[in-house]
Amino acid sequence: MSPAPATLAPGLVHCPDYLDPAAQAALLEAIQAVLEAAPAVTPRMPRTGRPFSVRMSNCGPLGWVSDEGGYRYQATHPETGAPWPPMPDMMLCAWRDLGGYPQPPEACLINIYAEKGRMGLHQDRDEADLDAPVISLSLGDTGVFRYGGLNRRDPTRAIRLASGDALVLGGPSRLGFHGIDRVIPGSSTLPMLQNQRINLTLRRVTASA
Repeated sequence: MSPAPATLAPGLVHCPDYLDPAAQAALLEAIQAVLEAAPAVTPRMPRTGRPFSVRMSNCGPLGWVSDEGGYRYQATHPETGAPWPPMPDMMLCAWRDLGGYPQPPEACLINIYAEKGRMGLHQDRDEADLDAPVISLSLGDTGVFRYGGLNRRDPTRAIRLASGDALVLGGPSRLGFHGIDRVIPGSSTLPMLQNQRINLTLRRVTASA
């Protein structure tokens, strides 16, 4: 039996072992198909053009991108110009199961972390619909997830997100600062994915009518 979900802060819920090993393998296979159609790219910071330490892709009607022009959602891959692939059914099921939100997700950002990949503290605030939660699913190596409050200087805490874990960022924590301090190499319990971490974040982008 999976451990019970743990509320880390109001609206921030950690669901350890949300995906069992068979579900993790099936989700990884679906992600690999997405990446064949929409290859991962290295995004760049606005203005400076500094590269991220993670590679990214997307699936769903919209995808999040970052380059010298800024952060934004768009309907096409930034390099191929092709529409993003459809979102796999497993992701949609996770949204319905964990999100408790009537509208479907419109974007799934796929973050691919190598051994030295990290993500600085940030807020997910490029979406018009901030009532919808962000649903996170982790595969592969464990990531050290840091979370804080609504201000960058608020105190922070850290937990480990292992392969198969889910995380819900909603309610008062929807705009909480969060990031990945580091990835723990060799910690993956998923045989098909070693020395790499894949994180999926499901988002609703446009405001409901």
